[in-house]
Amino acid sequence: MLLPMDVVALTRQLVDIESITGNEGPVGNFICGTLERLGFEAARMLVEGERANVYAASPQHPRPTIVFSTHMDTVPAFFPSSEDETRIYGRGSCDAKGIIAAQIAAAVRLRDEGMNVGLLFLVAEEKDSLGAQIANQQSPGCKFLINGEPTENRIAVASKGSLRVAVTTHGRMAHSAYPELGESAIDKLLTALERLRGLKLPFDPEIGACTVNIGMIDGGRAPNVIPDRAQAQLLYRLIGPADALRQQISESVGHLAEVEFTLEIPFLRLRTFEDMPTMVAAFTTDIPALSNWGEPLLVGPGSIHVAHTESEHVEKKQLQEAVDLYCAIARRLLNSGSY
Repeated sequence: MLLPMDVVALTRQLVDIESITGNEGPVGNFICGTLERLGFEAARMLVEGERANVYAASPQHPRPTIVFSTHMDTVPAFFPSSEDETRIYGRGSCDAKGIIAAQIAAAVRLRDEGMNVGLLFLVAEEKDSLGAQIANQQSPGCKFLINGEPTENRIAVASKGSLRVAVTTHGRMAHSAYPELGESAIDKLLTALERLRGLKLPFDPEIGACTVNIGMIDGGRAPNVIPDRAQAQLLYRLIGPADALRQQISESVGHLAEVEFTLEIPFLRLRTFEDMPTMVAAFTTDIPALSNWGEPLLVGPGSIHVAHTESEHVEKKQLQEAVDLYCAIARRLLNSGSY
């Protein structure tokens, strides 16, 4: 059995279990078994089919004051672990399996000090936070949720939200030799997208800019057919409430296209400590879906800039530092008397 502090070996074991969203069952079973061998009471929280969240707490503290949490799923494509002197490579090494290992090591240390800490590892964060939504119905009543994402061990002052938008246009098919007999849905879509690209988006001097990515475009039937349908999918990164932005988008597109707002994750300001390095998370997390799990904090080892890439890795030094950092934050919260 691994020593609790062998976060490098545990990270590699976790990375080597493929857990692309939808296939989290095997890694969840491994985590559950590992936690049981370490003396925790661990349980699978069923989500869908073989997919289950994992929740664990010390038998002496079944209702923990603090819970460490992150996600078990990864984006495609899977590639196994490797390491050199300073880094661990592999899909999920920084997002977020190294974080799982660091949180387990921290929880073991804190438990042995008699502190009241639990663990929650979730499915589906990379898709729709379904695991977090299920978990939110089963909170043990904890006071603080320390969520792990790659922040280079800096505590996040805020996490940007996201707004997904589908813009769909309709036209009339015709032979491309006679375009006057048809109506191009793609031409309409290009005009709508140009209007959206020209919008002045919100900016906050502390948080930064609201940004937009046109992530997918689809439409048409063949090069010699005037297209009767086209669609683009956009993602806005929110720095505040989305109501005004939704209105801007709808008014800008006007009658050119149908606008559907398919998903919104709200912008959040988060708890920090004055003497700790901070950052702004431009990405979204499971935190908005875990409102019943206590006041949230966001911090973890690894860089978001290498997550989801073919060179994903985490620094071994940051993993070890994260164990100390998670313990320090937990002690501080428990000793603060602020709850």
